[in-house]
Amino acid sequence: MTGTVYKSTGSWYTVKSENGDFVECRMKGKFRIKGIKSTNPIAVGDIVDYELDETSDAITGTIHNIHERKNYIVRKSVNLSKQIHIIASNIDQVFLLVTIDNPPTTTSFIDRFLVTAEAYGIEAILIFNKIDTLNDQTLDDQLYLQHIYSEIGYKCLRISSTENKGVDKLKEMMIGKVSMFSGHSGVGKSTLVNAMEPSLHLKTTVISEQSKQGQHTTTFAEMYDLSFDARIIDTPGIKGFGIVDMEPSEISGYFPEFFRLKDQCKFNNCLHKEEPHCAIKAALEKDEIAWSRYNSYLKILEGDEEHYRTDTYGEDRAASDETRK
Repeated sequence: MTGTVYKSTGSWYTVKSENGDFVECRMKGKFRIKGIKSTNPIAVGDIVDYELDETSDAITGTIHNIHERKNYIVRKSVNLSKQIHIIASNIDQVFLLVTIDNPPTTTSFIDRFLVTAEAYGIEAILIFNKIDTLNDQTLDDQLYLQHIYSEIGYKCLRISSTENKGVDKLKEMMIGKVSMFSGHSGVGKSTLVNAMEPSLHLKTTVISEQSKQGQHTTTFAEMYDLSFDARIIDTPGIKGFGIVDMEPSEISGYFPEFFRLKDQCKFNNCLHKEEPHCAIKAALEKDEIAWSRYNSYLKILEGDEEHYRTDTYGEDRAASDETRK
């Protein structure tokens, strides 16, 4: 039998069969997927072949084959730096939820996520969530960020789940597609899904005023069928987004605004750091490329896995303002 993995809890997988039944399945033996050192060989979104277990009182199954993936999105495993964690597979688009200070989402985090989506061939869309909570300063910050990413070519949405602003437009974009929602804990993923599909009653939580961080409410990635012909993969909140296995020479190719200028650099192996006649550095000096994006690029290039979580775009704006003087 063939079905789609809707939930993964580590040892059990909830599989939806082709006729719409849900079956709890285990994995047969150890899976080795060629070329992937993963902590989770089977991910939500995978299409799998399984057999029903006739010996058990409850109806369960055993997965014995994973179909080839159209795509998947990964990050570094939190505890095992040599391994990757597949967040989900066979995705049509991914929505990254961004909040300005409730909790803060840094440009470094956004850029790492976007670079990974580019590398794995998945369209990424930014959702600026909780716009109803913005004051004059944070609204200015939000619009500045939206300007940066819109100029690059990324689609951006402004949404308030509690006031139902922008929700209908988001639903339109999801019709007929498998969409993944991602972002830090507390950015409002579950609240937004509930706003689109109230019958799901996903658990939500409030932000800690002290730490400005959310508490985990989603513990495992899970796919849901929505009533308007859409499927969504809700994922646990993530603190950091570790980049996996990228050669220094290929990283700039995943920054679309860098990629457009690369062939204008004097050297075809230019890393856009100290090299002379670099088109990216020239565009940066003219403020045609955001300093925050260039800083993110340098950190990824240098393999800085520690400091990107604490970055703020305030410093990057200051650098940009200096350039404009």
